[in-house]
Parts: sequence; structure tokens; C-alpha cells
Amino acid sequence: MKVAVQCESALLQRSIELFLEEHLSSLKQCDLVIRDKKIMDSYHSLYVSSSADADIKKPFSRSQLYLSLEKFYQKIEEIKSVQDYDEANVTFSPMQDEYARLEEQIDILTQEYKNNLIKLVKEFYE
Repeated sequence: MKVAVQCESALLQRSIELFLEEHLSSLKQCDLVIRDKKIMDSYHSLYVSSSADADIKKPFSRSQLYLSLEKFYQKIEEIKSVQDYDEANVTFSPMQDEYARLEEQIDILTQEYKNNLIKLVKEFYE
């Protein structure tokens, strides 16, 4: 999971970056973006605030942040799987078939990474 952080609050920005330093990425290469301002755009955005409609409510701990990210990432994966199913009904050319196999291998690795991350968070709480 690659995460970009764009916060107007420098303190919040730095805190999130410290919590997620292994997962930080640029805005162009990220899977999702964490922001302290509600913005609807082409990126998958998580909203951090103390308001009721926030995806991540302040104050939060590292584990709460990871759990919120995991929950949001699962939603993204569900949407992708629906899109993949729709695309699977299209006839593939040989080159597209190779890309499909590559994508399947990437999905397997992503699932393993997600499972390891969940295991780590659960062990932290136990």
C-alpha cells in the first residue's frame, strides 16, 4: 500500500508521515491520499478531522490509523475486483493475457502484504 499525505497542518502532516514512513509515496504513485481537508478528486482520499464525517477521527493512534487505512484499502480492492470481473468478460488478445497474468501475480503479492499488515496490527494489540 502506497500512501501520500497532503495536510494543511504541518504538525498533522509530519505526525502521519512518521506513522507511515514505510508506506509513503508521491501523489502520482500512491494508492490513496490522506488529507485534512475534504476534497473529492480522482485519487482515493481519506479525510482526517475531528468531525463526524471524517474517515480518520482526531486524535488517533498509529494502530487506529493503520486500521482505518486497512478498512479503506479493502473498499478500494472490492471496487477493483468488480472492475476486474467486468474486464474479464472482454475477449483478451495474447498480450492482454500476459498482462492479466502479471496483474494476478501482483494481486497475490498485495493480498499477502495486506494479510501481513493485519497480522502485525493484531499482534500489536494482543
